[in-house]
Amino acid sequence: MTTPMPADAPTTWPAPAAKPHRPLMPAMLRGARGRCPACGEGALFDGYLTVHHSCAACGEELHHHRADDAPPYFTILIVGHIIVSLVLAVEVAFVPPLWLHAALWIPLTIASSLVLLRPIKGAIVGLQWAFYMHGFDPDAEPEDAVMLPAGHPR
Repeated sequence: MTTPMPADAPTTWPAPAAKPHRPLMPAMLRGARGRCPACGEGALFDGYLTVHHSCAACGEELHHHRADDAPPYFTILIVGHIIVSLVLAVEVAFVPPLWLHAALWIPLTIASSLVLLRPIKGAIVGLQWAFYMHGFDPDAEPEDAVMLPAGHPR
């Protein structure tokens, strides 16, 4: 059973403050190049896959990212499609011996995976920044603030 709205109740609620637009493609391309998704100047990575805590050029905090398993997943998806297609094409066209397949495709698979993993992770960090995901939204509540029932032992 619903209760009727009072006559003096507002008909519209105040809209949340609009956040500045963050363009998706430039942010993802900057991340894929290993640059800060916000300014494109500072380095995104501190090492091979470790993301800097913040951008040295603009100060944007980058430690909020939650790329997790997405970069390896997309890397496997892309490399798998390319390598399997090439393996099948070479097998049908030339019928090489198995040792040649192994000598060719194993190093190529490993090398292409290592080459693609970092740009894919950078693009995902750029996507998260552009969409205000996780801690990249300054107005969001902290993700580690978990509401526990009263009297719950921590």
